[in-house]
Parts: sequence; structure tokens; C-alpha cells
Amino acid sequence: MMKSEQLSSRFYEISEKEKGKISILLKGKIDIKNSAHILKKLTPAIKGNSLSSLVIDLGEVDYLDDFGALVLLEIKHLVAEQKAKFNVVNVKDNIKEILSLVNFESHEYFVPLKKYKPPNILVDLGETAIQHTDNIRFFISFLGSVILSFIHVCIHPKDLRINDTITYMKKTGVDALPIVALISFLLGLVMAFMSSLQLQQFGANIYVASLVSIAMVSELGPIMTAIVVAGRSGSAFAAEIGSMKISEEIDALFTMGFNPTIFLAVPRIIACIIVVPLLTLFSDVFAISGGLLVGVFMLDLSTTSYINQTIKTLTLFEVMWGMGKSFVFAAIVAWIGCLRGFQTRGGADSVGNAATSAVVSSIFLIILFDSIFAVLRSFW
Repeated sequence: MMKSEQLSSRFYEISEKEKGKISILLKGKIDIKNSAHILKKLTPAIKGNSLSSLVIDLGEVDYLDDFGALVLLEIKHLVAEQKAKFNVVNVKDNIKEILSLVNFESHEYFVPLKKYKPPNILVDLGETAIQHTDNIRFFISFLGSVILSFIHVCIHPKDLRINDTITYMKKTGVDALPIVALISFLLGLVMAFMSSLQLQQFGANIYVASLVSIAMVSELGPIMTAIVVAGRSGSAFAAEIGSMKISEEIDALFTMGFNPTIFLAVPRIIACIIVVPLLTLFSDVFAISGGLLVGVFMLDLSTTSYINQTIKTLTLFEVMWGMGKSFVFAAIVAWIGCLRGFQTRGGADSVGNAATSAVVSSIFLIILFDSIFAVLRSFW
């Protein structure tokens, strides 16, 4: 028995020959003007029935645009939700072209993904523990690889890439000198100015020279230089090696018989170890110059008296102590930069993450080792 339900005879006609088998006859133009209205009316009719099949008859459709095609797609998805059969009949050639633009025939309905439930705290704790354990394993493995590579280079000096080492020395040392000099000069100037506010009360202006020199040579000079190098060169090492890693250049080196650690890491580490202590000496000199500027123009000290007090305060032990720390900091910065580069996995965004991680890890280890040096010195 045919029963007909004409919700809008102008655009469509719904009929049900048998229970669950619905036929929809679309009429006239189905475009941007009436697509929303048609879909709004047809959706309850489709969802409100237990469908076994649905047929769309386009025989009386004069015009169909992309919005009309989307109406058909939405109806197709609604039918698919009920796992019913779907068919479109009497399709004209011009309408077929529109439907092909939205891949109507091959367009499948995808069931919405279930809402993601975050794992519980035990799962998070386990994943974090596994991740950190893997990182520690890689740290130790890479450290051992670097040590063995240095031993190999000492036995076979010709395997060291001298030209690349000199290039990295220029990038790490010469190119960083202006920024290190400026930061150190301003730091020495600020330290001298702030200390003078207190020392002036006791007529001890001359000891501004002692404070600036001993603080910069023993502590701030090596730390500030290492942090600047970590920001410039450590991140650059991580980005360079990381880019090679994701582009599989390192795998190609290994395939060709090259040791990637000797080829990439050792020249960078050696360059840092050589130039960072020299940068630290320049940092000390420029910081003392900044203090000298404050002493001469604000504290009425003569240039000769300021320099004599600086020389009187500094000892060879203080200079060598600062140099020794800068050697360690240089090795840390270069090692961490190369390590993060070799750890890079994924796409281009991982290169930026490796560079950021190299800087953060380097600064943390610099402060940590400086604290250890401070504790060790207290026992001497």
C-alpha cells in the first residue's frame, strides 16, 4: 500500500511502499537557497524510521549545485548510520558532473571516533619512567661513543677533520666575540654600579675593582660565556645534526663506512673546548673594562689605581680556576648539542625541539656543574 507524505511538494515528495523502504523524489532546483531547508525537513523523516533501504529519485531535478550535492551526501551518511541500503536513480548527465566533484560514489561514511580518555596516573608514570630510562641509556651510549672516538682520533690524528674543526672554531669563537664582549661589558658595568652604592658608604670605592674582577673571573665570566655559546652554537649543532638525521644523511654516512660521531661530533666538541676558554678570557677583560668605566667616571678612581687593585686581587689560581670551569662547560655545551641532534626523530618540527632542548639542557648542566665546583672549592 502506498502512503504519501508531502512535507513540501515544491521540493520533494516522500513515499513508503513497504515498511522500512522509503523513496524520496526531489524536484526543481536544489541549490544554496533551499539546501538547508530541504535537509532540515528530510533529516527527521529519515531518522524517525527504521530503514531497510532508501532511494533518491533525481528525475525531476532541473539544477543541482555543490550545496545540493552536500545534501545528498548528508542523506547518504544518515542512511549509513542505520546500516540501510542507499541508491540514487534517474541521474542526469549535468547532475552527474556535480556529484563527481564531491566524489559522491566513493565517499564513505566514517564513524566518529570515540572520545579519548586520558590514561590514569600509573600509566603516565610508567611511560615517563620508560622514556627517561631510554634517555639515560642513550646519554651513556653517546658519551661512551664520544670517548672512544676521541681515543681513536688521538691514535689516528689524520681521521680528524681539521678544516671543519677550524670552521667550527670560527663560528663558535670569533663570531660569538661581539655578543660576549657586549654582555660582559654591561654586566661588569652593572656590578660595579650596584656594588658602589654600598661601598661608597664606607669610603671603600677602591674595592669595587676587587669585587668585579674576582666575581667575573671566578664565576660569572665562565657561566655567562657558556650560556651565550649554548644559545648560539649548542642550538646550531643540534639543528644541523638533527636536519641530517631526519633527512637520513647520517644513515648514509654510516652506510659509506664513516663513523658519524668522529665525522660530526668530535670536530664540534674540540672546537668548543679550544675557543670557549679564550672567549672566557675576553669576557673577563671586557667585564673589568665595564667596571673601570664606572670607577673612573662615577667613583673618582684613577685608571692606574683601578687596574693595580684588580691585579692585586686576582691570582693565577683564580684565573686558572675560571679557565678550568670553562673547559668543562664547553665540553658540556658541545656534547649536549650533538646528543640532541642525534636524538632527533620525526619531521621538521623535531629539529626546532632538538635545538630548544639542547639550550635548556646545557644551561641546566652548566649551573649544576658550577654548583659542584663551588662545593669542591669550599673544601680547599
